[in-house]
Amino acid sequence: EYRWAENHLDRLPELATDLVRRRVDVIAALGSPASASAPKATNTIPIVFTVPEDPVRLGLVTSLARPDGNLTGVNFFAVEVAAKRLEFLRQLVPAATRVAVLLNPDEAAIAAANLRDVEKTARAMGLKIQVLHASTSGEIDAAFELLAEERPDALFISSGPFFTDRRVQLAHLATRHAIPAIHGNRQYAEVGGLISYGASLADALRQAGVYVGRILKGAKPADLPVVQATKFELVINAQTARILHITLPHTLLSAADEVIE
Repeated sequence: EYRWAENHLDRLPELATDLVRRRVDVIAALGSPASASAPKATNTIPIVFTVPEDPVRLGLVTSLARPDGNLTGVNFFAVEVAAKRLEFLRQLVPAATRVAVLLNPDEAAIAAANLRDVEKTARAMGLKIQVLHASTSGEIDAAFELLAEERPDALFISSGPFFTDRRVQLAHLATRHAIPAIHGNRQYAEVGGLISYGASLADALRQAGVYVGRILKGAKPADLPVVQATKFELVINAQTARILHITLPHTLLSAADEVIE
C-alpha cells in the first residue's frame, strides 16, 4: 500500500490514519514529516522511519541502541553534514567571501539545523552568509532573481524533501545564473547540479527495506537498533563545472566518489 502526499505535508496524518485503518503489518515512513506523522496514528503497528537528523532529538526514540515502543529505522545524516558541504563549497570556490543559503521555512527543523551548522562553519572560515527562503516553486524563482541582483560568490542549498523534489529547477537556475551551488545528495548532480555531498539515500532506503523484512518475519522494532548512515557520496558534475568556467581542484576530484562527465 503506497501513500504519497505530493509535498502537501498537511495530508500526511490523514494518509497515516488510512494505512492504520487498513491494518497493515508495518509502516515505512520515509522522511522527517512522514516519520513524525506515522507514530501519531498508531502505537502498535511497527514503524520503520528514515530521517535526515537525530531521531532521539526528534523524539521518535529514546535510545539509538534500544529504541522503545513500535519505532526503529535509519538516520541518514543529511543535516549533520551541512558543515562539511560548506567546506567542499569553499574548496570549489576558494576566493568566496559571501555565500547565500537557501532554506525552506516549511521544513522548520531541517532549516534550523542547516542554518545553525552553516553559520558556525562560516564564522570559522570568515565567510558572510545571506539567508534566503523558499517554500514554493515560485518562491525559488524569486530567490534566484534576488541572487542574480546581489551576486553572492556561491550558494548553499539546504537539505530537505521539498528541495530534492525541485532539484531540476534548482540545478537549472543555478547554472543559468552562473552561481556555484552545493546540494545535499547525488540526485542533484545527476540532473545538472554542480556538486553534492551527503549520505547515500539508496543505501538508507535499502536498510529500511531490510528492517521491514525482518519485522515481517517476526522481529520487534525495540530489538532493532537505529541504523546510522556510513556511506557518504561526493559527486561532481564536470560538465556543469565547464559551463560555469570553474576549474575543479585536484583535491576535490581525488576525493569524489563520482565525476559525471
